[in-house]
Amino acid sequence: MAGPIADPITGPITDRLGRVVVLEGISEDNWRAVADVAPADDQRRFVAALAARYLLLSLNGGVWTSVGVRAGDTIAGHLMWAYDAEDGTHWVGGMVVSAPEQGRGVGRAALRAVIRRLSALPECREIRLSCHPDNTAAARLYASLGFRATGEYEDEEAVMALPVRVPAG
Repeated sequence: MAGPIADPITGPITDRLGRVVVLEGISEDNWRAVADVAPADDQRRFVAALAARYLLLSLNGGVWTSVGVRAGDTIAGHLMWAYDAEDGTHWVGGMVVSAPEQGRGVGRAALRAVIRRLSALPECREIRLSCHPDNTAAARLYASLGFRATGEYEDEEAVMALPVRVPAG
């Protein structure tokens, strides 16, 4: 596995259209827009048909933290993460980019934003996610950001990990 990396960006994270992409907490103002996020039809075998499923997991499971992905003025997606105290890793899951927003770099920007956010946590040493073996576009995206296959599987999905650089001090 490659050595630890960290996102070198210190300014705003943008998509291909130049829109600032941010992760925002779920609120009274945005929950409906986040819940309605739907991927392209051909991706529904890899992710839920609506982000509402992931919001419910976050609300009822007590493990996942859901956020909306905002690109400029538009809710463009959903992403969630959790901390696994057993092995000390952070997991990213439930990432959905709405069909009209795909191909604009929103997914890449959202992942860079969550990597930045999680790697700033003092306990974060590794970020993991899983990917269906047939979802080659997602696997390429994850690999381009430094995630590497671990050889492990979670619910028939290949686990990928990104070591996080531990701050000096």
